[in-house]
Amino acid sequence: MGTSLQLADRLVPGANLESYIQAASRIPVLTADEERQLAEKLHYDGDLEAARQLVLSHLRFVIHIARSYSGYGLAQADLIQEGNVGLMKAVKRFNPEYGVRLVSFAVHWIKAEIHEFILRNWRIVKVATTKAQRKLFFNLRSQKKRLAWLNHDELNAVAEDLGVEPRVVREMEGRMASHDTAFDGPMDDDDETAYQAPAHYLQDHRSDPAIQLEQTDWTEDSNGRLMEALGALDERSQDILRERWLTDSKSTLHELADKYGISAERIRQLEKNAMKKIRMQMVEAA
Repeated sequence: MGTSLQLADRLVPGANLESYIQAASRIPVLTADEERQLAEKLHYDGDLEAARQLVLSHLRFVIHIARSYSGYGLAQADLIQEGNVGLMKAVKRFNPEYGVRLVSFAVHWIKAEIHEFILRNWRIVKVATTKAQRKLFFNLRSQKKRLAWLNHDELNAVAEDLGVEPRVVREMEGRMASHDTAFDGPMDDDDETAYQAPAHYLQDHRSDPAIQLEQTDWTEDSNGRLMEALGALDERSQDILRERWLTDSKSTLHELADKYGISAERIRQLEKNAMKKIRMQMVEAA
């Protein structure tokens, strides 16, 4: 086994995929007793060499699982690499006392890493974010028998099989049928196709001169009425509001109470009354 392990250890899926697959297929499959001995060494003694042998002897299973996801348009080497990550996570968490073979335990971890990789890279914008949406994404792809949209009967049948509402299936089908589009469009687009880019039909209303002028006028008018209302207060009330709201280092009620020789509750009442007067005067002036 040593020579085969050393051969596979020098290869990665992305370097030469065919050589990697051949090397992985030459690594002998562990017997149940060999697997348990290695698992016990890793689990109880932290033996990294045992972990290495467990991982390398199961590379062929990762390749087999990764091949079943070849229809997503992603590089086979990348799928295998992600599956290997899942395999290593499974080996780290495998307990020989479970009474099952490592491959049965690792399938979940291998598929989980491949699924996450597909969802991250299938589209620029994630097609599925929640656990339920991820499950529906993969199940729907496997259940669709043709490229056309599902008809009414097919939609209801898929929804019943997956235990979801038909509208959820239709929404996911729409997401899967969509394509990534550049905001500005390709540089070589001619006039007949350039309009399809979102930049040519989406509007940014924030730059509308009329709206900007309206916002500026409203801000200036509000500030003017505020200063006028503030000027109508007595000096103590003005000072309390400035110290409480209009300065960077705001004063506390107790600090103002010490300043004017009254209680903090009285400062709070003065502040409340001053705010009420300002609101009323600004409403009347509007």
